[in-house]
Amino acid sequence: MPPEAKPHATDRFDDDDYPAYTMGRAAEMIGSTPGFLRAIGEARLITPLRSEGGHRRYSRYQLRIAARARELVDQGTPIDAACRIVILEDQLEEALRLNEELRRPTADPGGHTTTT
Repeated sequence: MPPEAKPHATDRFDDDDYPAYTMGRAAEMIGSTPGFLRAIGEARLITPLRSEGGHRRYSRYQLRIAARARELVDQGTPIDAACRIVILEDQLEEALRLNEELRRPTADPGGHTTTT
């Protein structure tokens, strides 16, 4: 059995889930404060990975979610409500994606196209 290939460091550049950003850098990128990131973490909107030293690390995906919550808070929405809105938006997007996937015609084993 061949040994498992180790991922190259350059593979992480395209990985939206790789926790590449420190709390300070993440806050700077979305135009907020570390306290805001802690607050949305406490509201369970995002859960940053912890480095070996215990420091929070954020992925690009998490930063997009945090930026959306910040937009809502900047518009006057309370932080808990903003977090709930973002969660519901994400769930709706996933449901719409699954719905579209299930509506696509599929080929049965006989080669005929069917709809579900």
